[in-house]
Amino acid sequence: MLVVAIISMCLALTFYTLGVFMERRNGSLKVQHIILFGCGLVFDTTGTTIMRGLFNPDITASVAMLHKITGAGALIIMACHFIWAIYTYFKGSEKAKENFHKFSIVAWAFWLIPFVIGMVIGMTH
Repeated sequence: MLVVAIISMCLALTFYTLGVFMERRNGSLKVQHIILFGCGLVFDTTGTTIMRGLFNPDITASVAMLHKITGAGALIIMACHFIWAIYTYFKGSEKAKENFHKFSIVAWAFWLIPFVIGMVIGMTH
């Protein structure tokens, strides 16, 4: 199960990163970016759900708690980002679509925090 969780998280990283940086490069929010954000969210949720059942007793409580808190926050931000992208695409102005990448970069950067913490935990334990 751990391998499936790791693959899911790597796919989440790939899809989310592609969506964020393609949107930035294109200069405006497009449907393909929203699809990539959604795929990232689905794979992140899948990986997180699988990993929730895999507890490593070697991890200190404070590191585990930091990972849980930042991970939950990142999932919430990803979901809000995805919903906001849909809203902006269908209801937002052209200016809003052009500036959406600013929010995307912040959401992506915050998402990286628990991803990196999880990698460090996995490599050290």
